[in-house]
Amino acid sequence: MSLLFKQYGSIIKLEKDRSVYIEGELAQDVYFIVSGSIAINKDTEGGKLLTLRIVGPENCIGESGVFADNTHHSFSALTLETTQLLVLPKNKLEKFLVNSTQLMVEWTKYIQLIYLKNQTRFRDLMLYGKKGALYSTLIRLCNTYGEPLSDGRIKINFSLTNQEIANLCSMSREVVNRMLNDMKSEGLISFHKGIITINDLELLRRENQCESCPLCVCRID
Repeated sequence: MSLLFKQYGSIIKLEKDRSVYIEGELAQDVYFIVSGSIAINKDTEGGKLLTLRIVGPENCIGESGVFADNTHHSFSALTLETTQLLVLPKNKLEKFLVNSTQLMVEWTKYIQLIYLKNQTRFRDLMLYGKKGALYSTLIRLCNTYGEPLSDGRIKINFSLTNQEIANLCSMSREVVNRMLNDMKSEGLISFHKGIITINDLELLRRENQCESCPLCVCRID
């Protein structure tokens, strides 16, 4: 799939905090991330911002409009850092998929994986309360950006503000601040220059009653 975008896509570069598309816009293009990271956000009725995914290189966004006529984006996409994208018109991608069984199978598997990730994320947010939502988010960040250290801890090599973590958990920043400080006091996590290190990932998994989802599903992207 990446070769298709690299061969036929148009490259664009966006600085941090720039919108790729906003909720309600007509979905006309599909985007392949070359570098950088993008938050996929949803405004909730209560006025909170929910971040569904943080998507990095070698991933697509805007995929929900493919093979759907006159579809509008259900979410917004915002860059978290300087980001390069390859843009392919939706109708052009559809033609490639229709004419290639291999590409269609690859695309279907990719869409199914996104669905499974979202399904398990919503389950954790809905069923396990605030603590479960935060633990689940930290576990997924570990599985996506984690760097194992020699002492068994895992450093999340991706800097997020407490507000951005709160958006991933659908909670207020104040609540997340308090919960993270409690976790630090209990020795579960540590902080250094905006980077979180998980001191005992298995404990978080046990506390959250993890269902041993495949690592390809238990991710934040």
